[in-house]
Amino acid sequence: MEIVQIVSIGIVSTILVVLLRQWNRPEFAIIISIVTGIFIISMLLDKLKFIIDTLSQLTRYTNIEYGYFTTMLKIIGIAYIVEFGAEISRDAGEDAIASKVELGGKIIIMVLAMPILLALMDLIIKILP
Repeated sequence: MEIVQIVSIGIVSTILVVLLRQWNRPEFAIIISIVTGIFIISMLLDKLKFIIDTLSQLTRYTNIEYGYFTTMLKIIGIAYIVEFGAEISRDAGEDAIASKVELGGKIIIMVLAMPILLALMDLIIKILP
């Protein structure tokens, strides 16, 4: 089971990070944290591809405009990337930077979502008498 591998990698990495911080080597602890995150994400790429393919098929079956689908995927991707970056900053003890990364992500998500929001508003206006 892949989840056991992922959790095991996470636990071993956490132990290494804690030990490195105790030995006053925080720069290596951050590197271990980043590499672990990238490694775990790379283990899940085939699963992510399956999800995207399935959602793409669903979009074709329901005749949803493909641009909306790609925008939603971008928004989801940005949310995950922002979460990863913010957590790395928090691991390094930089909560202020993590907050700024999250703020930047939220603003970019709002910009990407604006065409969908405008289309939804247009639809609501057309439905109302």
